Amino acid sequence: MTPPRIAVLTGAGVSAGSGVPTFRDAAGSLWRQYNPQDLATPEAFQRDPVTVWEFYDWRRQLMADCQPNAAHETLAAMDAVLPDFTLVTQNIDGLHPLAGSKRILYLHGDIWNLRCTSCSYSEVNRQAPLDPLPPICPQCGEMLRPDVVWFGEALDLDILHQASVAFTLADIALVIGTSAVVYPAAQLPLNTLNRGGKLYEFNMERTPLSGLATATFLGPSEETLPRWWDERRQAWGL
Repeated sequence: MTPPRIAVLTGAGVSAGSGVPTFRDAAGSLWRQYNPQDLATPEAFQRDPVTVWEFYDWRRQLMADCQPNAAHETLAAMDAVLPDFTLVTQNIDGLHPLAGSKRILYLHGDIWNLRCTSCSYSEVNRQAPLDPLPPICPQCGEMLRPDVVWFGEALDLDILHQASVAFTLADIALVIGTSAVVYPAAQLPLNTLNRGGKLYEFNMERTPLSGLATATFLGPSEETLPRWWDERRQAWGL
């Protein structure tokens, strides 16, 4: 039996079992005297890059010891055996590649990637804490910034297009750990449904997407997703 084409959308919930603090957690209380949401903007970085980098360095240190959980590992296992598979993530925590996933589209970037504010230089850097701060581009000497999408910045249109195509062509869409109500990410699973595909949702509680889903699995995704995959893997002879 030929395995179906699968596209996956993940959000913060997939990393909850790994102890990753979400941006919402940080925003729930002031960081120093700052509202974190006010720091995650290009204007804040231009005005006070040191403070913005101190905030992101703090977040990197909180995430540094977090490890992939069974949901991340299951997605990596799917990536390894399915001929047509795309993982689209809203997370910046870097746990999907750490688990072994290869075919990943990052909607909001990756906190472990740094890119130059002036030239085309970029690097993967898992040093936490960073030194020096702010980090400096070895190519041109200007500042590096976190390679994440800040408030007020547009998503990468090429990545968004690739994600849209993947979900449009998918036979099965998986939505894991996200309410999928914020556009344009919210449109992705609808692309699969609109062409007659199936949608499976894995969340702690029902969402506005639940009424459209083929099935909704409630509970920690590190428990529900491996069970779902074991059943499908055997049915598909993988």
